[in-house]
Amino acid sequence: MPIQINLDAVLEKRGMKSNELADIIGITTANLSILKTGKAKAVRFSTLEAICKALDCQPADILEYVPD
Repeated sequence: MPIQINLDAVLEKRGMKSNELADIIGITTANLSILKTGKAKAVRFSTLEAICKALDCQPADILEYVPD
């Protein structure tokens, strides 16, 4: 898939664990894991907004287009 998820890298830079982020944004750790591994088919803008707010980042810090 040409969309790469860089959430792990942003979490590491912020010194935050996945379960902390899941608690802050109000989703399950399982759903966050699906997003982190790139298995999600879609992301709600409200979820993306909550992630960006919690991590003080931009959507482009998390999502990257990498052509095949």
